[in-house]
Amino acid sequence: MNLHPMKLVTIICEAVLEDRIVEVLHECGAHGHTAFDVRGSGRQGERTADLVECGNVQIEVIAKPAVAENLLARLRRDFFNDYAMVAYESDVQVMRPDKF
Repeated sequence: MNLHPMKLVTIICEAVLEDRIVEVLHECGAHGHTAFDVRGSGRQGERTADLVECGNVQIEVIAKPAVAENLLARLRRDFFNDYAMVAYESDVQVMRPDKF
Protein backbone atom coordinates (compact mmCIF):
# COMPACT_ATOMS: atom_id res chain seq x y z
CA MET A 1 0.00 0.00 0.00
CA ASN A 2 1.33 3.43 -0.97
CA LEU A 3 0.73 5.95 1.84
CA HIS A 4 1.73 9.61 1.89
CA PRO A 5 2.55 11.68 5.02
CA MET A 6 0.26 14.56 5.91
CA LYS A 7 -0.83 16.44 9.03
CA LEU A 8 -4.18 16.25 10.77
CA VAL A 9 -5.00 19.57 12.45
CA THR A 10 -7.69 19.35 15.13
CA ILE A 11 -9.32 22.52 16.44
CA ILE A 12 -11.76 22.55 19.36
CA CYS A 13 -13.40 25.92 19.89
CA GLU A 14 -16.56 27.79 20.68
CA ALA A 15 -19.23 26.89 18.12
CA VAL A 16 -19.85 30.54 17.27
CA LEU A 17 -16.35 30.64 15.72
CA GLU A 18 -16.95 27.87 13.19
CA ASP A 19 -17.56 30.09 10.15
CA ARG A 20 -14.54 32.27 10.93
CA ILE A 21 -12.30 29.23 11.42
CA VAL A 22 -13.45 27.75 8.11
CA GLU A 23 -12.53 31.03 6.38
CA VAL A 24 -9.05 30.85 7.92
CA LEU A 25 -8.69 27.23 6.77
CA HIS A 26 -9.33 28.25 3.18
CA GLU A 27 -7.08 31.32 3.43
CA CYS A 28 -4.25 29.07 4.67
CA GLY A 29 -4.65 26.65 1.76
CA ALA A 30 -6.72 23.82 3.23
CA HIS A 31 -9.03 22.14 0.72
CA GLY A 32 -11.72 20.87 3.07
CA HIS A 33 -12.64 20.07 6.65
CA THR A 34 -14.91 18.03 8.89
CA ALA A 35 -16.81 19.61 11.79
CA PHE A 36 -19.00 18.20 14.53
CA ASP A 37 -20.51 19.35 17.83
CA VAL A 38 -18.63 18.20 20.93
CA ARG A 39 -18.95 18.51 24.69
CA GLY A 40 -16.55 18.17 27.60
CA SER A 41 -14.89 20.03 30.42
CA GLY A 42 -11.59 21.77 31.06
CA ARG A 43 -10.13 24.98 32.44
CA GLN A 44 -13.06 26.96 31.06
CA GLY A 45 -15.53 24.71 32.89
CA GLU A 46 -18.05 22.30 31.44
CA ARG A 47 -19.24 22.83 27.88
CA THR A 48 -22.40 21.03 26.83
CA ALA A 49 -23.79 20.73 23.34
CA ASP A 50 -27.35 21.54 24.52
CA LEU A 51 -27.37 25.03 22.98
CA VAL A 52 -25.42 25.72 19.82
CA GLU A 53 -24.43 29.16 21.10
CA CYS A 54 -22.92 27.65 24.26
CA GLY A 55 -21.40 24.52 22.75
CA ASN A 56 -18.10 23.62 21.20
CA VAL A 57 -17.25 22.43 17.73
CA GLN A 58 -14.38 20.20 16.68
CA ILE A 59 -12.96 20.96 13.26
CA GLU A 60 -10.50 18.61 11.59
CA VAL A 61 -8.50 19.16 8.45
CA ILE A 62 -5.87 17.04 6.72
CA ALA A 63 -3.23 19.16 5.04
CA LYS A 64 0.32 19.31 3.81
CA PRO A 65 2.81 20.11 6.60
CA ALA A 66 3.39 23.70 5.44
CA VAL A 67 -0.35 24.40 5.36
CA ALA A 68 -0.77 22.91 8.85
CA GLU A 69 2.09 25.02 10.23
CA ASN A 70 0.66 28.19 8.69
CA LEU A 71 -2.82 27.38 9.98
CA LEU A 72 -1.66 26.79 13.57
CA ALA A 73 0.34 30.04 13.55
CA ARG A 74 -2.70 31.93 12.28
CA LEU A 75 -4.99 30.41 14.92
CA ARG A 76 -2.52 31.37 17.66
CA ARG A 77 -2.23 34.93 16.35
CA ASP A 78 -5.91 35.59 15.64
CA PHE A 79 -7.84 33.61 18.25
CA PHE A 80 -5.88 32.26 21.22
CA ASN A 81 -5.85 35.47 23.25
CA ASP A 82 -9.59 36.05 23.04
CA TYR A 83 -11.31 32.66 22.79
CA ALA A 84 -11.38 29.26 24.46
CA MET A 85 -9.64 27.14 21.84
CA VAL A 86 -7.40 24.10 21.61
CA ALA A 87 -5.52 23.25 18.42
CA TYR A 88 -3.04 20.49 17.72
CA GLU A 89 -1.57 18.50 14.88
CA SER A 90 -0.96 14.80 14.41
CA ASP A 91 0.97 12.84 11.83
CA VAL A 92 -1.26 10.87 9.45
CA GLN A 93 -0.76 8.97 6.23
CA VAL A 94 -3.22 9.17 3.38
CA MET A 95 -3.85 7.08 0.31
CA ARG A 96 -4.91 9.90 -2.04
CA PRO A 97 -2.57 12.86 -1.50
CA ASP A 98 -4.01 14.79 -4.44
CA LYS A 99 -7.14 15.47 -2.35
CA PHE A 100 -5.14 17.54 0.13
